[in-house]
Parts: sequence; structure tokens; C-alpha cells
Amino acid sequence: MVGANKKKKSLIIRYVVATILLIVMVFPYAYMVLNSFADWNQVDRKLFPTNFSLKSYKWLLSGGEAGTPRPWLRAFFNSIIVSASSTFLMMATGIMVAYALAKIPFKGRDTVNNVILFQMFFPAIILLIPSFLIIQKIGLYDTYWAMILPKALSLWAIFMYTNFFKAIPTTFIEAAKLDGATDLQILYKIILPMSKSITIVIFLFLFMERWTELLWDMLVVKSDAMVTLNVLLSQMFGPYGGYPGPLYAASVLLTLPIIILFLIFAKKFQEGMQFTLK
Repeated sequence: MVGANKKKKSLIIRYVVATILLIVMVFPYAYMVLNSFADWNQVDRKLFPTNFSLKSYKWLLSGGEAGTPRPWLRAFFNSIIVSASSTFLMMATGIMVAYALAKIPFKGRDTVNNVILFQMFFPAIILLIPSFLIIQKIGLYDTYWAMILPKALSLWAIFMYTNFFKAIPTTFIEAAKLDGATDLQILYKIILPMSKSITIVIFLFLFMERWTELLWDMLVVKSDAMVTLNVLLSQMFGPYGGYPGPLYAASVLLTLPIIILFLIFAKKFQEGMQFTLK
């Protein structure tokens, strides 16, 4: 009886702690959403606004302070193209490089692995200026390629896939080679189907990273026809903001695609995270 009471108390404490942690994590986003719909005279002045309107969203869609129409649909379309293309390239290069490092013996393989790990310790911003100058010199400035190509390789994706592929038994590969399968066939017909969970994790993180990119896109594009959603929003608010309601509304719009993707792949994401935490 005493043991059952202790177990019940322990379970209650766990639920209370979990509930508190959930509130702490969810509250900032809920606060942002509420203030995006709040009347401007209540934004950031009340913990829970009582008067709501679409004024912040109308302000955004009407062009902001300037009051001139902005290419919203074009900017959103550009963000989708750039984020999807960059993510696809990062995953494709990551898969192929990782398979070679994990399953194909060659001279210098350990050295390549060490170089990749070494490069991961350096912040990407140190290559910002050299990359920008290269883009200018090869004539890609203010094009989709200027935003896509420099983001076509992810060392983190290579690292994650390499570790996962190493855990796959080589007996599957040896059996496939006995049947005459090439490395490319083994990769796409055996390795990748076994890597769905980790692929979802890598896809979501890479897409989120590219979707939220601002600095690089601001450097390499200038025309309204090429700006992404992040760049367009930064142009509207300027360096000092001054419109908290629309700023909350813009933040909500920017996070929607990430939330939708996570809800779609939530189950596979959890399975993949279990591997990464082992």
C-alpha cells in the first residue's frame, strides 16, 4: 500500500513538472499569436489581450508604413523555391558523401571524416565575404542560384548520415552486391528506406535553418522580384521596428510552414530523435 502511494505521488509530481515545462515552452508562442491579433493599444501592455482585430495582418499585406503594395506572394514563392532547393541539395550531397564515408573503404577516409568534424567548429559567417565575392565574380548576383548554391552542402547532414549509415549492418550491402547491385542501387533501394526516420529529422532541421536565413539573402539579392519573405519583412520594419503588432504577425506567418511540416512528420521526427539521442 505504501509503495503504491509513493508510486502515485511520483506520477503526480512528474505530471506537474511536465505541465509546467509545457506551459513554459508554449507560452511565448501563444503570447506572440495573441498579440498578433490584438488591437494596437493592447499589444505588449496586457498579458492576455481582450480586444482583437486583423489590423496587424492588414498592415503587413498593405505594404506597411510606406502604404505601397509589396510582392508578398512573390517573396513567399521565392522562399519556398530557395528553401526547398537548398534543402534537397544539402540532403542529396549529405547522403552520397555519408554513404561513401560509412560504407566504401578508400584511402584517406578517416582524414576526410576528421576534416569534416574540424570544419564544423568554425562559424559559417567567416566565409560570408569570400562567398559573396565569388558570387559576384561568376555573375550570379541577384539570382536564385546565389541563394541556393552556397547552401548546397551541409557538414552537419554528412555527420548525421555517416553515423547512422555506420550502424546499418554490412551484411545487407554484401548480400546486395552478390546479387549484382551497384553502390547507387544499394544506396537508394536498401540504405535510404532504412533511414526514413533520421531523414525526416535532418530534413526538418535543414529546411528550418534555410527558411529562417536572412543575412546571406540580404547580401546577394536586391530586386523585389528576388527577395525572400525574411528580406521583405526586414525591409518593411527597418532596423528599429516600431510596430510590435505587425512584427508579431510577421513572426506568426514565418513560423507557420515549420509548424505545418512538423505536424505532418511528427511521428517520424520522434523516431529519428530517439536515434540521435542514443
